Amino acid sequence: MVDHVSREKVNQVVDTGKGERAERADGPGFELPLLLFGGFRTLIDRLHARLADEGHPDMRPAYGFAMQAIGSRGATASEIGRRLGVSKQAAGKTVDRLLALGYAQRADDPTDARRKLVHLTPHGYEALARSAVIFDELRAEWVATLGADRVRDIETSLRNVVPAETAFRLDATSWLGAP
Repeated sequence: MVDHVSREKVNQVVDTGKGERAERADGPGFELPLLLFGGFRTLIDRLHARLADEGHPDMRPAYGFAMQAIGSRGATASEIGRRLGVSKQAAGKTVDRLLALGYAQRADDPTDARRKLVHLTPHGYEALARSAVIFDELRAEWVATLGADRVRDIETSLRNVVPAETAFRLDATSWLGAP
């Protein structure tokens, strides 16, 4: 597994039960976001373990988000930073790593010689294509465990409560205090 953190709970506010389940039918309110995040983290960790096995051992979650921020048309470091909710400098460091790994390349902007655009390379597109296939396979595993109707219900329910304008925002790092 990609996760190297011990299995100990680290949030002492949440960890009051030391593994015991609450007696009530519904869980406490704080449990919902933690379970949603846990599901997200599980999918992302499993994705990256598979990517590593399939020829992308250096791929990290931050790189996937940055590659999505680059998009099919390319983007400047400033644009990538805005899309990710991080500074231009932080975006630049991630871009430098993508360049070094062969997932991206820099080129002159054909409409403005002062700007440098970052574009994905064929290796970058291949990593994203593999990610899409793996996500489909991981979803199929959830379907096998939970049933197709339940997975569709989860997805539909989340679409109903998550505002459309934030459904696919990439700037989750801004929650952690990044500029």
